[in-house]
Amino acid sequence: MTALGMKRYGEMIVWQKKVLQWAARLAVAWGAALLAGCAALDTTPPAIVHQPMTARPLPIEAQPAPNGAIFRPQVARPLFEDRKPRYIGDILTINLVEKTSATKNSAASASRKSDNSASIDSLTRLPLSGLTGLGLTASSDMSLEGKGAASADNTFSGTITVTVIDVFPNGNLLVSGEKQLAINQGREYIRFSGVVNPDTISAQNTVASTQVADARIEYVGSGYIDEAQRMGWLQRFFLNFLPF
Repeated sequence: MTALGMKRYGEMIVWQKKVLQWAARLAVAWGAALLAGCAALDTTPPAIVHQPMTARPLPIEAQPAPNGAIFRPQVARPLFEDRKPRYIGDILTINLVEKTSATKNSAASASRKSDNSASIDSLTRLPLSGLTGLGLTASSDMSLEGKGAASADNTFSGTITVTVIDVFPNGNLLVSGEKQLAINQGREYIRFSGVVNPDTISAQNTVASTQVADARIEYVGSGYIDEAQRMGWLQRFFLNFLPF
């Protein structure tokens, strides 16, 4: 084989290696795209409320053999006791009456101006009055003015029934729950959790959300409308590297 043939053969080997490298990179990119697509199949938005969002009542202790009496102390409640939730698994209705409004305005203004001049004879103490073209002059003018404003107004009303998932030693109840609404091809999720003082529960077994401590309220959706409002994964990828 001549030298020219050896050179062409080497160039062909290098070209084949480059093709294989690009093919491998393309395969990795397609694999990442497939994984991203698989991850996107589960469109249920993550929850920030306390988990779990429901709880079953605690199992009743083993009961002794019935002795023929009507009164059963294991499951009995006093006649004067109300039916307010106080055990794990009890349910409670939350009236969502959230309304927040905030406004902020700020302004700043500053200015500064200075003038300086000097002649050669005043600096050197020499009689150089004939040199009228020589001298130093400096001036500066700076100003700053800024304004800012922000406002927010949110209203959330509705009802949701939650479950007691924990009872604290002081008697307060940790509640959590979720409501799902399927509308056409999308779903709406309303989630709520927080700590309830049993004294604030009304006779109708309801409590206002404004009386719940550590309240976490969510109203999110999933479906094609929600997906249309999200940025694509490839666009997010390039957005992370663009400096502008």
